[in-house]
Amino acid sequence: MSMTIIEKILARGAGLDHVAPGDVVVCDVDMTVLIDLQFAVSWQEPTRIADADKLAIVMDHAVPAPTVGDADGGVRARAFARRFGVERFYDVGRHGICHQVIAENGLARPGEILTCTDSHTCAGGAYNTAARGLGPLEIFSIMCTGKTWFQVAPTIRYELTGTRPDAVSGKDIFLHIAGTYGDATNRNLEFGGPGLASLPMNDRRTIATQGAEISADFTTFPADELCRAFLAERSDRPFQVADPDPDAVYEDVREIDLGALEPYVARPGGVSDNAVPISQIDRRKVDQCFIGSCANGQLEDLAIAADVLRGRRVADGVRLIVTPASQAVYTQAVKAGYVEALSEAGAIVTNSTCGACFGYHMGLLGAGEVCLTASTRNFRGRMGSPDAEIYMASPRSVAAAAIAGHIIDPRELA
Repeated sequence: MSMTIIEKILARGAGLDHVAPGDVVVCDVDMTVLIDLQFAVSWQEPTRIADADKLAIVMDHAVPAPTVGDADGGVRARAFARRFGVERFYDVGRHGICHQVIAENGLARPGEILTCTDSHTCAGGAYNTAARGLGPLEIFSIMCTGKTWFQVAPTIRYELTGTRPDAVSGKDIFLHIAGTYGDATNRNLEFGGPGLASLPMNDRRTIATQGAEISADFTTFPADELCRAFLAERSDRPFQVADPDPDAVYEDVREIDLGALEPYVARPGGVSDNAVPISQIDRRKVDQCFIGSCANGQLEDLAIAADVLRGRRVADGVRLIVTPASQAVYTQAVKAGYVEALSEAGAIVTNSTCGACFGYHMGLLGAGEVCLTASTRNFRGRMGSPDAEIYMASPRSVAAAAIAGHIIDPRELA
């Protein structure tokens, strides 16, 4: 019987020939990633683990430690890695936002199952992986048993056609989907079609990452030639791709003409049914602009921001904070001259961490302030005061707003 991408991966993980929506399956997990917050907030030391080779630890949310509690969590993480021989330990200096580190080190692989405590683990779907964020207790169970369970959800297919315009990014494509179709609760998202060829891997990962914001279970892309080339540079382990069958059954198939899209923005409070073309929104004055997070702190995002800002200045009264997604991205951005261009324009380029994205450190918002962010979430209180307003857009649009001092269509600066 025919299957979608996610159905094929879950069937393989469960050792079954076929699965369908509604089935409950128990699967072997190929890679589980622990983050620093788990050690700092909800850590329980296991007496045994299933397989140290299928485990990774990434120091990412609070790096370097901004509180004593976070520092104590780091102590526990290092002791755990030593005790159980976890070689994939990305400590301070090798650190980064976990989904970026996962991508850089080839930990999310086609046809495999990846779990992590962070809700944006769906980012791994860009690499043809069944990647899912789960709670700390479930991750603890996977550490000990190597297995977890899923209920197979129906899949919505997005058939991409046309060619992505230069001013349109993965963030804009996602915001178009969120604004047009709303939530995808208890659904899987699958992307494909001829238009996929115009989407670089960084845009695919942005879209996959943001699937969590419309409550999708899994967001997956096929492992085409571009994906395989990306992975070949980061891992030499063989993998088995999961392609959808030509007659796979979908709950809905939605066509998106990429060539017809324009830059988008989400208004404060969320993204579902709340995103519109940026040309249709008022020129809201901004106090802070943020470029970073697992969704948009990639090297390509910093390159776009540097290109927009080069030779220009951040407007008076605006704070532009740029956070690379990993130490490796930061180093590459320095070598490429992006950090210099951003700094000369008046931006603050920070250490790699989740930081301002989840309202923890290095850029919180005060009451009454307005932020335009290229991070993952914009609900009330996400980035600081519950009395602040958070709009969401692409790195290009955020950089343009930082220059103009208000939300603006980035094409106006061309």
